Amino acid sequence: MKSKKHLPLVLCSAALLSIGGCKPISTVAQTTAVTTTTEEQMYRPNFHYTPKKGWMNDPNGMFYADGQYHLYYQYYPDGNKWGPMHWGHATSKDMIKWEEQPIAIYPDKDKYIFSGSAVVDVNNTSGLGTGKKAPIVAIYTLHDMTKEKENKIDVEQQDMAFSNDNGFTWQKFEEGNPVVKNPGIRDFRDPKVTWDETHKQWVMVLAAQDRAQFYKSTNLKNWEYLSEFGKNIGAHGGVWECPDFFQMKVEGADETKWVLIQSLNPGGANGGSGTQYFIGDFDGTTFTLDTNFTQRTEQQKAVWLDYGKDNYAGVTWDNIPSQDGRKLFIGWMSNWDYAQQVPTFAWRGSMTVAREIQLVKKGNEYNLVSNPVKEINKYISKTIKEKSLKGKGKLPLVTAGKIDLAKAIINFDLKNLQQDTYTFTLSNAVGESLTFGINNSDHYLFVDRSKSGKIDFSEKFAATITKAILDGNQKEGAFKIILDKTSIEIFYNNGEKVITEIFFSNQPFSELSVSSNQEIELNNLVINQLNIN
Repeated sequence: MKSKKHLPLVLCSAALLSIGGCKPISTVAQTTAVTTTTEEQMYRPNFHYTPKKGWMNDPNGMFYADGQYHLYYQYYPDGNKWGPMHWGHATSKDMIKWEEQPIAIYPDKDKYIFSGSAVVDVNNTSGLGTGKKAPIVAIYTLHDMTKEKENKIDVEQQDMAFSNDNGFTWQKFEEGNPVVKNPGIRDFRDPKVTWDETHKQWVMVLAAQDRAQFYKSTNLKNWEYLSEFGKNIGAHGGVWECPDFFQMKVEGADETKWVLIQSLNPGGANGGSGTQYFIGDFDGTTFTLDTNFTQRTEQQKAVWLDYGKDNYAGVTWDNIPSQDGRKLFIGWMSNWDYAQQVPTFAWRGSMTVAREIQLVKKGNEYNLVSNPVKEINKYISKTIKEKSLKGKGKLPLVTAGKIDLAKAIINFDLKNLQQDTYTFTLSNAVGESLTFGINNSDHYLFVDRSKSGKIDFSEKFAATITKAILDGNQKEGAFKIILDKTSIEIFYNNGEKVITEIFFSNQPFSELSVSSNQEIELNNLVINQLNIN
């Protein structure tokens, strides 16, 4: 890594255009302020991964090997805004408690390495393995800053690096970069590679401005163009970025489908960054939408993985053991509308809780559902249970001092819902509040952070109420809430709808209540405090 032959790399996120993307317009480096005790105590997450200092955005290159989950991410250690990206690195044995590792890959001068992915080349198809361990192969977007300044089109190409020590040190592939040349597209980036077991080939999906492109390879070095998907399909409020593409088994059925996850910015479900998905079939060359899913995209324009404002550029882990069998996902917990203005200064950026994605079918409809990984439950240290609560008006669920709501999992079922609004309120001693719940008259879930504390750092942060549209009146609803110091993640009806949002209260939220004009019937309330530091 230190030799001149193998100059350090940087794996960084995408867009450099004013239309948005995995990078803001300005590339001016910002100095990092000195960490204060108050900032650490108030805003450093208890269990959502964030770097000790500097700027972080998209997750990249995630894989599992030898008992460890590897998480790489877009990282600028010398400032708290987007700058020359490095590939930061963290590892975990359970995806909950993370250990920050030394920076894995550094930038070359004026040749930034944008978002990409990594695979464990178990059979050494690349020929890059030199020992007993399978080589890790990363394919990423090389962005030529010199060409960008000259307003050229072919500023992005796909290059490769590899590791023979499970991703702790990397070398640039000298013999054949770029592995995919620019075909004359200005936004041509964020390769995600997966092994297609059905057709015995590596498949790469790339974001190509307003669509996805697919390529195949037998050795990860030589790639052949296959097809494209997405023009005039789904949401197109901004540039498409950070795709993922994989085959999944339908839960409880002997059936498989292919899933395309596709981020875009702007154009998200509730403004700014967002992530949609598509379900269909792949014949080894072409991805074709399921007929019913085509109708849904025509009616809804997009089907969203998360309706919150703060889950972007998420992708899945490679090489999860077959005996595990899960599809595991993590996203960047922020939004380009305000990510560079949030009121932390020593660091900016965190990841969502790691999630398991499942493919379910109800009637003729296929849907992705996502829930927190089961590993989080081993950190439960204290539990309060209530079998049933009934009443009108306002019902207290958690009073001050009973549970630390800065690290908690809350589960409950709402029964016998009427055409009314059921509002849950997190509050603190200085009158701040964050509200969420279900409007069963107009059929949507909601989160309102307009009174949640610090909001004036961006006019877009709390200007609107986040909504997730529901299919008609709900007779009942099951909620799982994950709370950390600066975030709420809501999983409704076993993850059929998900809302992820961040907030910055001036004091920790200490109480939780629910209110409605109709009678409230709340069953199976379980409040778990977590012990994660």
